[in-house]
Amino acid sequence: MIALTLDRIAEITQTALGGSARPDTVVDGPVVIDSRQVAPGALFVALGGERVDGHDFAATAVGAGAAAVLASRPVDEPHLLVDGGDDEVVAALARLASYVARQLGDPERGAEAAQVVGVTGSSGKTTTKDLIAQVVDRTGPTIAPAGSFNNEIGHPLTVLRADGGTRNLVLEVAARGIGHIAHLCKVAPPRIGVVLNVGSAHMGEFGDRDAIAEAKGELVESLPPGSDTPGRGGVAVLNADDPRVRAMASRTSARVVLYGTGEDADVRATDVVLGRTGAPAFTLGLGGRSARVNLSLVGAHQVHNALATAAAAAELGMDIDEIARALGEATPVSRWRMEVAEHGGKTFVNDAYNANPESMRAALTTLGALAEGRRSIAVLAHMAELGEDGDRAHERIGALAAETGVAHLVVVGEQARGIAAGAERAAADGHWQGESIRVPDAEAAAAALRERMRAGDVIIVKGSRVAALEKVVDLITEEDAQ
Repeated sequence: MIALTLDRIAEITQTALGGSARPDTVVDGPVVIDSRQVAPGALFVALGGERVDGHDFAATAVGAGAAAVLASRPVDEPHLLVDGGDDEVVAALARLASYVARQLGDPERGAEAAQVVGVTGSSGKTTTKDLIAQVVDRTGPTIAPAGSFNNEIGHPLTVLRADGGTRNLVLEVAARGIGHIAHLCKVAPPRIGVVLNVGSAHMGEFGDRDAIAEAKGELVESLPPGSDTPGRGGVAVLNADDPRVRAMASRTSARVVLYGTGEDADVRATDVVLGRTGAPAFTLGLGGRSARVNLSLVGAHQVHNALATAAAAAELGMDIDEIARALGEATPVSRWRMEVAEHGGKTFVNDAYNANPESMRAALTTLGALAEGRRSIAVLAHMAELGEDGDRAHERIGALAAETGVAHLVVVGEQARGIAAGAERAAADGHWQGESIRVPDAEAAAAALRERMRAGDVIIVKGSRVAALEKVVDLITEEDAQ
């Protein structure tokens, strides 16, 4: 974080100094919520929780070098006290992040101003955020959240990692309701907003896709007006192949850049092929020029993520050859997202971080491509928050797994029973000769896999976060290592 005195932080966050806090003490270290991450000059944010209370670690944090504690109740150590509970601590954190973002992104800083890129969508946010960060890091020091640090706590904490040397701030913004993305964009106003897709994720909370589109579109509404001056003005990067995303062009005064596979896309992919490794290659068209891109990321859906990245990178001053080269050299960053690993003569695809109908279809399509000429096995758990369409959505995924030709379908948990039902219906109709196995949890899934898999198999694991299906791969690899 940029260096600030405690009295200045108190003014910004609307808090009061307490304990032995000295107004002139400088905070120039990280802002953290975990006392184990404290470094000299840090600000430790004490949050309550069901099992632990950050206030109980105030002494540990200060002992490790923290300059002060942001707290909702007095502690013996130097602290900044909010008037209220945890919600007010989070609000104070947002105010501090907002101040820092505006200082770093001030256009008056010219070439020194940090460029803020916001990324949203029903699926692919984290992968695209990671991809953009890797590519544009070539233009200068870049900050991006680890994993899916995209809510009202993780978002400001990411912003507060930036300092005077930061040139790019690539932020993932998520929503579980109307107004969430608008709030995050007030914390760190983006100049470039990337909208990937409008899918079924969180359908149970939003009700329908139109409501999801309404929430995702808050990102483009937050952008400043467009400008003809390079590096200035708002830019909305929109997926031209998703009608609901494309329609967001009418909701922004920013300049619109469309990406996709159609002829009218400003940033376009043609001649797409999927290699035996599952990694796609395509010809990137941008600004009247073209370049071949060979991705190392797995899955045909990565083409759209790469196009969104190329559009953002071009707006940040990179030329097409540099973008193509950087895309080809980018690697997976966040865990459990299409991680491909060879073990014991088998190929494991660990895509266990989360699941919705769109990402499930992408994963099964990738499985089919990877397994060409080999047996495939799918270990699938339920997709959360789908609302009234949940049962049908799970049955459709089961039918798709059968259509993909998996030899064994391991369905994990009672909530995923529709997946098994969809595949079993395909078997009853004579359209699938595979086996459906229903198991209660990840441990049972690993046991079922051990009994059935053999050398040469390609195995994918995918489900909602609560299912923790990464344990399936861990249990098998750890046991084999013993």
